[in-house]
Amino acid sequence: MSVPRHVLIAPSGFKESLAAEEVAACIAAGVRRVLPAASVDEAPLVDGGEGSASTLATATGGRLVPVRAVGPIGEPVDSHIGVLGGDAEGTVVVEMAAVAGLRLVPRDHRNPAATTTYGVGELIRAALDHEPRRILIGCGDSGTSDGGAGALQALGAEIRDHDGNELPRGGEALVDVASLDLSGLDPRLAKVEIDVACNIHNVLTGERGVARVFGPQKGATPEQVETLDKALHAWAGVLTRDGQAPEDADLFAGPGTGASGGLGAGLAGGLGARLRQRFEVMLDHVGLDERIARADLVITGEGAFDFQTARGKIPAEVARRAKLQGKPVLGIAGTLGKQASEVYDIGIDAIASILSSPMALEDAIARGPELVTDAAERMMRSVLVGSALAAG
Repeated sequence: MSVPRHVLIAPSGFKESLAAEEVAACIAAGVRRVLPAASVDEAPLVDGGEGSASTLATATGGRLVPVRAVGPIGEPVDSHIGVLGGDAEGTVVVEMAAVAGLRLVPRDHRNPAATTTYGVGELIRAALDHEPRRILIGCGDSGTSDGGAGALQALGAEIRDHDGNELPRGGEALVDVASLDLSGLDPRLAKVEIDVACNIHNVLTGERGVARVFGPQKGATPEQVETLDKALHAWAGVLTRDGQAPEDADLFAGPGTGASGGLGAGLAGGLGARLRQRFEVMLDHVGLDERIARADLVITGEGAFDFQTARGKIPAEVARRAKLQGKPVLGIAGTLGKQASEVYDIGIDAIASILSSPMALEDAIARGPELVTDAAERMMRSVLVGSALAAG
């Protein structure tokens, strides 16, 4: 490999530390320390989780619109929607993490049996005020496991138990679900397309269902995990019977039904939304394939490389697309976790952690920009060595 002249930087954000734009800027700074004459293209990427509305609004020349809505523990939070511009005009982005994300759940309130997506429904209502043709709902980084029931309630649906009482908010309450009445839904919903950008590997119920896979990460006890899975199974049955998904839809374990604690299933069953592979709808707004074609070297990254990276994370998709065009790929991560070496099998050629010495997580987060920039510089110096060896 010769010395790269055109470098594409296409990372995701480092969760609870740096947004994708910040990560890209820091990597670019490190690259320029070593290759000041190189053309550096920054393409911060999102997958539907934190930062999606902001990144897509910026990429398309759109704007963020502030919205006050109910947060995951029932308290009001300051949130937003993204009104896209350019070729994407007519699309409004609702980022579920901006109103029901895990970062909005205080550590002493992390109980996915009780948290709610009610605010997601309020953001969808706010999106309807802009008369869109399409609403794009980004799933990821959620702090909820209510199957999207809260979002539907905010939009006018009635969810009742066997005695005809309206169910309270929270996933655990769905154990008693008996019926879903969609007659009170906001009528404007019938006039828009609703796409849900989700990780299609996430399913609603069963051994691979969201209660068992993600419940403990959100604070669920083993007993709550079992209760939540039972509740979501009951909810999928009611959604199938009373909802408006296609007849052949599998709301129990279909691809993407488990997105954001089951929000995928709730929106598909309650609103007839389409569950789509998140990269199909998120990355095309930034022209990623065209930018890869112009690059000699691609650098990607995320907060941690581990066994989950190859299963639908941004670096895996970047590497897949880059390898289709024969481009070398480097990866930078906050940490290298369990089975991090699996990323070599998905097309990332070399990886590095930003940590230069042992340090507390709080210190690493505080020094994030410095550590990312320095790691990019070290990696590029290694690239220069490789280029010299290849030339010699």
